[in-house]
Amino acid sequence: MRPFDPRLLRHARATGVYVAATAGIGVASALLVIVQAGLLASAITAAFLDGAGLDALRPTLLALGAVVLGRVLLAWVQESAAHRASAQVKSSLRAQLVEHAVRLGPVWLSGQRTGELTTLVTRGVDALDGYFAKYLPQLVLAVIVPVAVLARIVTEDWVATLTIVLTLPLIPLFMVLVGRTTQVRTRRQWRTLTLLGHHFLDVVAGLPTLKVFGRAKAQVAGIREVTDSYRRASMATLRVAFLSALVLELLATLSVALVAVGIGLRLVEGRLDLETGLLVLILAPEAYLPLRMVGVHYHASAEGMEASQRVFAVLDEPLPGAAAGGPAPDPALVRLSGVAVTYPGRDAPAVDGVDLVLHRGEVVALAGPSGGGKSSLVAALLAFTPVSAGRIDLVDGQGAATRLDEVDPNDWRARVAWAPQRPHLFTASLAENVRLARPGATDDEVVAALREAAAEDVLADVGLDAPLGEGGLGLSAGQRRRVALARAFLRRDAACLVLDEPTADLDPATEARVLATMRERARQGAAVLLVAHRPALLGVADRVLQVGTTAPPVHPVEPLGPAAPVGFGAGL
Repeated sequence: MRPFDPRLLRHARATGVYVAATAGIGVASALLVIVQAGLLASAITAAFLDGAGLDALRPTLLALGAVVLGRVLLAWVQESAAHRASAQVKSSLRAQLVEHAVRLGPVWLSGQRTGELTTLVTRGVDALDGYFAKYLPQLVLAVIVPVAVLARIVTEDWVATLTIVLTLPLIPLFMVLVGRTTQVRTRRQWRTLTLLGHHFLDVVAGLPTLKVFGRAKAQVAGIREVTDSYRRASMATLRVAFLSALVLELLATLSVALVAVGIGLRLVEGRLDLETGLLVLILAPEAYLPLRMVGVHYHASAEGMEASQRVFAVLDEPLPGAAAGGPAPDPALVRLSGVAVTYPGRDAPAVDGVDLVLHRGEVVALAGPSGGGKSSLVAALLAFTPVSAGRIDLVDGQGAATRLDEVDPNDWRARVAWAPQRPHLFTASLAENVRLARPGATDDEVVAALREAAAEDVLADVGLDAPLGEGGLGLSAGQRRRVALARAFLRRDAACLVLDEPTADLDPATEARVLATMRERARQGAAVLLVAHRPALLGVADRVLQVGTTAPPVHPVEPLGPAAPVGFGAGL
């Protein structure tokens, strides 16, 4: 682990201001340390050799008190600035991490462990407090204070200066040796913590299933084992921290003892005066103290820095498409030409060579076996994953085509209504869950969307303002799906409606009502794309495209003539 990661400056501007402030405070602290040592040496010499009384020493003692007060004030400013900078950096990193994860899209998120990401955003980023409040200030002081102390005493006692110069590098040397062991143990501790978080979250989410099959109690032993592993890893890290502090303290003590012995011998021989000897003896420990404290606080910051490396690894993940492009046109049709999608780490494409045209007023179904690439094709259409071959064009009413990868993905998604295969409901009211598609929608519009999705029973049972359980807990699978469909139907001006298995978990009567709503949306000018397995869905489609098979389309795709200059409602 590097003492200071420059990426903190790039991802958190508060870090640069804080480092500059810490350097200024470090210079002021070093000067006060030198002044304090001079005043102490002068006062002790005057009292013991010259017999000065309290009245004669009052100015020196008042100055000494002012210096001590100044050091206390600087320490308070340093700590206040550290906590303020730490809070700003943590807030900035969390915001960037969440924003970047959202821009990476659900395809990337599906390959991550939810528990690990949760631990990283919460406990991991919080661990940076130790780095900013303790480690970084001492790191700055370790550079400034020893140089200032040596510059002060080199003109007074070159022998003591030489002793300090020769022994001072021993502390960083042992810090490096101990730091390597600490880094290995910290990584092991962090891996165990993320495993514990992921395992615990997985068990809690699947508790009903585990309970039904009588496996809930068996998970207690697994969590206990992971917890014990984390405890052992934490204790091993603390053991190294205590032992390293002992080693550094012993080195500093022996080094100061060598300086003290040299000063004592020269005082006895009369080659050094008492005031100079006291000055050097008081300043010598101050040269070693910042380096010792760096070693001590290194362990407090190790977990935070290890977590920050993982944060930077996520932030350095390349985005799947253009982070920002031009505005998406009002599409009269969407054309897919030879589209292929290949995921990283895989040789075979998930979907290959798909040709499809979606135009207004039409319902198109994607059919084929599970794993045939239907969801991958939808992900490419929504700009969640880039196409590895071919292209997707948005064609406006005059026939001008714009590549999907050249427009702002968010602007394009603002023209699409989407109901995923596994819809997620948040711990919020029913109205807020539906209104997620269009935050400005009125209650009447929300109720109308719920009715179009045949979700009147959900409205009657829950009510608009009652909060839903986590993930829609308390609702049946069919009710959760209908709430997700209502969310999509609320986007009445969507140019394209993309519905992944929209009638799964629905009975035939409810399915018929949902299909009627989809047909009505097509008549109103939307292009409706269905991912379908059920016969009823295939029957309502104007065209069916087989994906992942060599079978021909059920309804061949005919070439389209020039598109009429008709626009779709922008905004979602």
